Amino acid sequence: MQPADDHVCLRKYVESQSDEAFAALVTRHVNLVYSVARRQTGNPHDAEEITQAVFIILARKAGQLRQERALSSWLFQTTRLITTNFVRGNVRRRHREEEASMQSVSDELKSDAWPKVAPLLDTAVAGLREKDRQAIILRYYEGRNLREIGVALGASEDAAEKRVSRALDKLRKFFARRGVTSPAVVLSAAMAANSVHAAPAGLANTVTALALAKGATAGVSTLTLIKGALKLMAWTKVKTAVAMGAAVILAAGTTATLVLPHQHQPKPQPMPAGLTDYPRDSWVFAGYADPQSALMSYLWASVCQSNRQVFERSLTPAEDRLYRQKIGMNRQVPQLHSAAATVAETFQRANEEWQNGSYRILDQQTVAADQVVFHLEAQRAREKMEVYISTRKLGTEWKYDGIQRRKIFAATAPP
Repeated sequence: MQPADDHVCLRKYVESQSDEAFAALVTRHVNLVYSVARRQTGNPHDAEEITQAVFIILARKAGQLRQERALSSWLFQTTRLITTNFVRGNVRRRHREEEASMQSVSDELKSDAWPKVAPLLDTAVAGLREKDRQAIILRYYEGRNLREIGVALGASEDAAEKRVSRALDKLRKFFARRGVTSPAVVLSAAMAANSVHAAPAGLANTVTALALAKGATAGVSTLTLIKGALKLMAWTKVKTAVAMGAAVILAAGTTATLVLPHQHQPKPQPMPAGLTDYPRDSWVFAGYADPQSALMSYLWASVCQSNRQVFERSLTPAEDRLYRQKIGMNRQVPQLHSAAATVAETFQRANEEWQNGSYRILDQQTVAADQVVFHLEAQRAREKMEVYISTRKLGTEWKYDGIQRRKIFAATAPP
């Protein structure tokens, strides 16, 4: 979950458009964003422009952020997304050159090795699982102590210490595979001393003014960065929907691949009459004969079985066109993992998030002869959600026709 001060400021900004609350967030996190951008671009001017773009996007999307995710982790990922898109060609070339030069670095992380480690640090951190990434960012990018990290992660101080230690060891192995070997204590000291640079004086004020105006006065190049980043963010949501559709319906933020194995359609199982409550372990492929069956089949295919054939057949033409359009954009998105590894990790996370989960049909409205809208309450491991889902009849079959709206209405403690 987010540190309390970040959560309070975000809520004030979303609910009352408090300029002071947003300015506090910028002041608190501008160094983190600027440092990541500068490290990846190697250019202070480019880093300032990327920083402006990141906070403008935050101002636009503040109401959509998940409460349990640390804001610093979201800012880190967004900065990475924008920066990678900004310099992806140069970054790939520079990384090849730097990795080759790292082969001569000694077993100890000498002081002059940091310039060689720095361009790879954020890539290494981005490759960690979400909890590990949050721990590293909170510890080294924000300088928080173990007690504060424990609070942010919903864990004890001892658990936070173990989490940081394990994540640091993963980073050490990442660098070792690239020729830079170092004891964890030396790597930790280097990261603590160099991970964050102070942003230029006045940048926080400039960023705040631009972000509160939603970028209305930003330059053309900054607006281009924002437009590209928002497209990639939208694409990330579609990738998530393919691998774990119900997680997208209920505001999940994990990233998944669109490359799923082709599977045969199973035999439909009948839906019990009169039921409104559906625990996770009761989900089945129910066919498409009626709206409830179509909804169940869509959720089963995307969460329980990752069945691409059933998932695609569950969509209306409009949803299918959006899905295939985003597939076509896949070549433009840098892939940090292989398709197989990404699928495996994503579905493992989905299963963990939906342990003991369920959904309940609160209402079912017939909007037209060919359209039914469900009002659902869903319970996942750590949150409850409300969502309105449209289904539409095409010929003799019903299909998933998108989300009309959704919201978090109550957070619950982990089971």
